Amino acid sequence: MNTVATAVPPAIPRFLVDVSAPDLDPWREGNTGVRGFTTRDSGVAGPHVVLTSLMHGNEIAGAIALDRLLRGDLQPLRGKLTFGFANVAAFDRFDPAEPIASRYVEEDLNRVWDRTWLGGSRRSVELDRARDMRPLIDTADVLLDLHSMLWPSDPLILCGSTVKGRRIAQGIGTPALVVSDPGHSNGRRLIDYAPFADHELAPVAILVEAGQHWEAATVEATIQAIAGMLRLLGMVAPDDPILPPRAGRMPSAFAEVTTVVTAKTAGFAFVQSYRGGQIIRKRDTLLAVDGATDIRTPYNNCLLVMPSLRPSRGHTAVRLARVM
Repeated sequence: MNTVATAVPPAIPRFLVDVSAPDLDPWREGNTGVRGFTTRDSGVAGPHVVLTSLMHGNEIAGAIALDRLLRGDLQPLRGKLTFGFANVAAFDRFDPAEPIASRYVEEDLNRVWDRTWLGGSRRSVELDRARDMRPLIDTADVLLDLHSMLWPSDPLILCGSTVKGRRIAQGIGTPALVVSDPGHSNGRRLIDYAPFADHELAPVAILVEAGQHWEAATVEATIQAIAGMLRLLGMVAPDDPILPPRAGRMPSAFAEVTTVVTAKTAGFAFVQSYRGGQIIRKRDTLLAVDGATDIRTPYNNCLLVMPSLRPSRGHTAVRLARVM
């Protein structure tokens, strides 16, 4: 079979923006010494929980959620709660008519969290911003990084590769799918930053992919995840009026990524428009073609994690996971 002929990259659709970008002016200065980061301290002993949004400037659902909670005056019962708006420089370029264009200014802020890079001399808008954020991030006991997705996918939590990450992700209860993964080949995410990725250290970070960009349902899923985290840690009352009521909790599904497929050519193409969360039942099913290379499922019941239907060369195209 001529697999190349069956694999044609889809045309980029016109994405609709069904939510409005928040007004961040009240939060730009912050009160932490790091612009865009506001801490509310209960004065009672407890963990420092950091909520980060806008690691990508066009992923505005997390920023809408944090703005809503800040304006509602959400306060922790114990410990400290920090609300963070990360790549504000990219966010300020957000245009609903071209919503894909403002992911970052010079490079991906969620690929620079390598200690060597952070301590080096190379400069960029995003790398400098990560250096600004780093002292505050170093004080976090628990970090929840808020994201959304471009292509259709079921919501999920990425917990990295640590047991501590898996434990807290499953404790939140929403989204119901928890995925353990090693990250990307082209740089370290915030949740892969050394204190969080070290199995022997206590600080823990997880990442919520709450749904597709620019949808109202994604904002609500983001707030549900935040509420689940804060209730799990005893940071808020179970019936806090600012947060949504606790949803009926379903047991978390858990999957482990076994293969990260990185596009090696500009001609990478899936054979059909897959959806994240889709399970391919049979081993050796053709998924995509990357130049002359076939990409096939390595086992039965292979879970597709966040397929990027038009991946750039050198970027993650899809993660293949085994449901445990």
